Amino acid sequence: MPAARRSRLPLLVDFRGLTVVRGDRTVLKDVRLRIARGEHVAILGPNGSGKSTLVKAITRELYPIAGTRDFRFEVLGRDDWDVAELRTHFGIVELDLLQNLSHEVTLRQVTAREMVLSGCFNSLGLWPHHVVTRRQEKQARTVLKFLEIDHLARRPLSEMSSGEQRRVLIGRALVHRPEALILDEPTNSLDPGAVREFRVLLRKLSRAGRSLLLVTHHIADLVPEFKRVIMVGGGKIVGDGSRARMLTSPVLSRLFGTRLRVVRRGEDFDVISA
Repeated sequence: MPAARRSRLPLLVDFRGLTVVRGDRTVLKDVRLRIARGEHVAILGPNGSGKSTLVKAITRELYPIAGTRDFRFEVLGRDDWDVAELRTHFGIVELDLLQNLSHEVTLRQVTAREMVLSGCFNSLGLWPHHVVTRRQEKQARTVLKFLEIDHLARRPLSEMSSGEQRRVLIGRALVHRPEALILDEPTNSLDPGAVREFRVLLRKLSRAGRSLLLVTHHIADLVPEFKRVIMVGGGKIVGDGSRARMLTSPVLSRLFGTRLRVVRRGEDFDVISA
């Protein structure tokens, strides 16, 4: 979509004065955040910083408490979403889905095709009451081919590598053609080879015409297409800017609470202990 056209559309996310409480703990405090449609944004922070809670607020899995007079809690220009309707605009990739799958004995033999198609029904795998249309079948084949796993269509997830399983989960998130794709810690537990392959896939996804929100604590996950980095620490946004400004040794050392040194190789960044 042309940039001029995107600029006239409501923002993907428009939050102001956002505070989220879970139990007796404030996990997000007075967050102000605006994300444009089509933008690729990395949400970076240590474990427990509140970054996953921020994503759950975007998808309405969690709600904020009443805020100040200028409080705003809008997604795609609206604050009154039906949750089921809102989630059709997002594709969400969470590793918890794989854990849930492994705990369900009846689902362990779910094939890649079935898992991708289940994204049309917001389920894990297909069930007898699901009626798959020819259009959905065609879209699933298109997604499997795009992710370069069409040869795995009839293979059970239990017989795949971790990297292949991640691609299937992404297929499940893409099959209903969402406006934005949210990837929550997508490279956790992947070996170095699988991480390299995943980075290549991220770059391919970034060219597919939708917003990408990448939630991670791994600096190396930030492929060059993520031009903006939002840093979350202690339940607050503590930094928001370009890769060049955010991915520096002093800034990252403050964020993670330890001395780090940024290593840059061309457009790629990584860190080592200082």
